[in-house]
Amino acid sequence: MLRTAFLSVMLAIAAYACSAWLTHDFQVWTAEGARRLEVALQPIAAPAVQIDGPSLKAQPLSQFLAGGQSVTLVDFVYTRCQTVCLALGSTYQQMQATLQAAGPGDAAAQRVKLLSISFDGQHDDPQVLQAYAARLGADPLHWRFVRLPDAKETRRLLADFQVVVVPDGRGDFEHNAALLVVDQHGRLVRIFDYAEQQLALDYARDLASKVSP
Repeated sequence: MLRTAFLSVMLAIAAYACSAWLTHDFQVWTAEGARRLEVALQPIAAPAVQIDGPSLKAQPLSQFLAGGQSVTLVDFVYTRCQTVCLALGSTYQQMQATLQAAGPGDAAAQRVKLLSISFDGQHDDPQVLQAYAARLGADPLHWRFVRLPDAKETRRLLADFQVVVVPDGRGDFEHNAALLVVDQHGRLVRIFDYAEQQLALDYARDLASKVSP
């Protein structure tokens, strides 16, 4: 009986230790929560993958994001999506309206940019993105659309930013949806659920308020 009790205690201790390790000392209980915590603790530099888009020459994403003057809210979409991308589009429309209403006197708001990155680069060329942006009423002063023409580089960016995209075999994709905050140095520093749009925007504006003019 004593041996059984001893083994039970040891198993309980092992289970506790394993749970603590997997959940970062019980700070998170899901893979998405772990992803967010890891990014907050160790920001991820945007890779030098090539992007292009409407009225935007080809350039490295790292260069585009690391201009030193703006904080960028990033999401990942594709134009043929009829589900979560529509919700993300609505979220960005609301955030754009908030930034526009802030006016030129709000320096922090002017330093927050919105960026939608298509992971369906073979279909979503600059012309397709331009039409999509127009349908959503995107103002390029606040909200830009880009794609990665190269599929291999697309996979690299998705892996670096831990974005899950799974083709469904019918031309569409299953993918997670989030608002990614990239600082003025081009580093992914926070991840928010797309339903947390106000929290994400407030965080971005606070970060932007610390950017030197």
